[in-house]
Formats: sequence, C-alpha cells, structure tokens
Amino acid sequence: MSENYDRRSFLGKVLLSMAAVDVVSNGATHAQKTKKDPASTRPASTDAFGDIKQIDAGVLNIGFAEVGPVDGTPVLLLHGWPYDIHTYIDVAPLLAAKGYRVIVPFLRGYGTTRFLSSEAFRNGQPAALGVDIIALMDALKIQKAIVAGCDWGARTANVVAALWPERVKAMVSVSGYLIGNQQAGKAPLPPAAELQWWYQFYFATERGRAGYEKYRNDFARLIWQLASPKWNFDDATFLRSAAAFENPDHVDIVIHNYRWRLGLAQGESKYDEFEKRLASSPAISIPTITLEGDANGAPHPDASAYANKFSGRYAHRLIKGGVGHNLPQEAPKDFAQAVIDVDALQM
Repeated sequence: MSENYDRRSFLGKVLLSMAAVDVVSNGATHAQKTKKDPASTRPASTDAFGDIKQIDAGVLNIGFAEVGPVDGTPVLLLHGWPYDIHTYIDVAPLLAAKGYRVIVPFLRGYGTTRFLSSEAFRNGQPAALGVDIIALMDALKIQKAIVAGCDWGARTANVVAALWPERVKAMVSVSGYLIGNQQAGKAPLPPAAELQWWYQFYFATERGRAGYEKYRNDFARLIWQLASPKWNFDDATFLRSAAAFENPDHVDIVIHNYRWRLGLAQGESKYDEFEKRLASSPAISIPTITLEGDANGAPHPDASAYANKFSGRYAHRLIKGGVGHNLPQEAPKDFAQAVIDVDALQM
C-alpha cells in the first residue's frame, strides 16, 4: 500500500478538499511513436486482458498486457500491493478507445514477471522498481510515455518522473507524492497512525513472513477491505488478481519492500546513487494530476502536504462517491479522464 516516506507528514485520518494548482510549465515534447516488439517467452493469458506478452527487460522477463493502437501515445499503468494488472481492467479500454497505446506490466514479484537469473537479489526497494520501468521502456523502444499509478505503482511512477523526467511526458499519481527514504521512515508516529501500519511491523518479523506466505490470499483480501471499505468487490474480482500473488518471488519482494522502508533490510549498492537522489525529495517537473478517493482507508498524506513537490503544471482531484484506495479499479472513468487531461496539460 502507498506510503509517503516522510512519515512525519502522515496523519491517521485525512480530510481532503478539492484543489487545483497551475504552476510553471516545464515545456512539452511529443511522445515518440513506436512499433510493438514481438513477445518473447512464456505466453500466458488471463480471462480479461487476453494474451499476456513477455519481454526481457533489465534483470527481468516482464509480463504485460497491451491494448490500443501500436502507434498511439504510450501510457504505462502501474499497479500496487496487494493488487495486480486488473487494477486497470476497465481503465485500459477507455484509454485505448482514445487512441493511446496502453501497457500494463506485472511488477517484479507478480503474475508472469520473472527474474532472468536465479541468483538475482529479490529486491523490493523503490529505485529497483523504477529501474524496471525504464528497462521495460527501453525493451519496447519507447522513448517517452505517460506514467500513471496507484499504491506501489504511484510511487514507482514518482520515482521514474523524478529520476528520468526526459522519459516521462506526464503523470497521474494516486495519493500524490510518495518519494521518501529510510531515514524518514525511522521517525515514530503517534500511536493511532502507527496502528494503520500494523502489517509493516508484522512483516518485520519472521512470524509475519511465514504468515504472509501461508495466508497471502486472506491477507490481501483483508487489505482490500480495510483500504476500500465501501468497495463491494466480489470473489471473482478478488481471485482474478490473487492469481498474481502465486509468483515464486512474490513473498520475497513484498517482505523486502516493507523491511527496507524501516531500515531493516539492505538494498543493492547499484541503486545507492538513485536512492541518494530520491532521499532529497526532489521536485517533479513534468505535468501531473494527483488523485484521492474520498473513502481511502489506507494510510496516505493529505493533499496539502505534497502540492509544492510538483513544479510543473499540476492539479489535484478528490474523487467522491465512496472511492477507496484502489481508485483506478473503483473509479475507472475518473482515472482514465485524468490520464487524458494530464496529456492535455502539455504546452
């Protein structure tokens, strides 16, 4: 689930109000049109997206869904934990119908994405996930794309936009600015706020690791219910996504991610420079729309805490109607419209 690494800015509950801010534009470039690469190995399918493609990218063989014209403006839709590509099952066709080339990858540790080497470190730190997305863009010969995400996916979109702004045309981010660092994550919160992060402390123990391994579906279902208390998802919807948690690296990636945040696990030295840059909380200069649901039950920062972190054209939207943490799946039309509108913020 989403975490602003500057945890001192978190509140146990948040009150969000509508806000729209236009600031200095960072200029515009047109997304480069590309042709689709052929899938590589291990073809698979889901009952919703159809064939899942595979391509070697960096340290991974990444599974991804793709819809829309191959020469359309690329849009990367990034999922979070404990969710999967079906977060965007209703968003993707809406964008494809508008002419976008929509790519929805399984993050490392999910679905059909696999490490190319059995010796690779199963690393869940933020910089590693950001590098994965750049590697995927390189493999697909995409020079520039709109990036959009929720939860881990929003943080990953933030990381890519902050470290490689030349590769990002625009961004949509649920719960705003989520870049942080281990040092900030060590700062204690008031007890009520710490309670919301119960699973993070659970994952810090070997009992928690074993519990997640054994009960991962029960665990994920509980998180869905807590994070989106007004979302009445059915068993079929949940089980469709839960299949992605059977990935052999899933538990390792999730546990490392949360332990890394608390400074209880080390990352890889090759990402040190990236993490150092991210630790400075860099401003994001590309056009951005941030979104929040009015019934988000997961820990998240107030919109006022991060508005000044976006130095390009920027707007924030509160999505009403009992919308929880998994905003793209609960309010797909609003999310898709944000992608279309942020594209129009180009000048």
